[in-house]
Amino acid sequence: MRSRYTAYATGNAEYLLATWHPGTRPAHIDFEPGCKWIGLTVHAHRRVDDDHAEVAFVARYRIGGRAHRLTEDSRFERIDGRWYYLDGRVAAD
Repeated sequence: MRSRYTAYATGNAEYLLATWHPGTRPAHIDFEPGCKWIGLTVHAHRRVDDDHAEVAFVARYRIGGRAHRLTEDSRFERIDGRWYYLDGRVAAD
């Protein structure tokens, strides 16, 4: 989770796509112009089974001087020993 947050913060689309589950991976990543990521707090994580896990987090960012919060419950799946972001349920800002 932290590595994907860092990839968003640094604009590393290649890493984001490489760590996205092949079944849900988008064709490309569109970064919001002027978005500055300013913090990540992981609130909970749990292993569902050997190959599935969930992470609840809040990521903070700024656009045009206004602060926002992205609250998400993410799901991850392990394939061939590597964890991939599967999808997430996003709460309103």
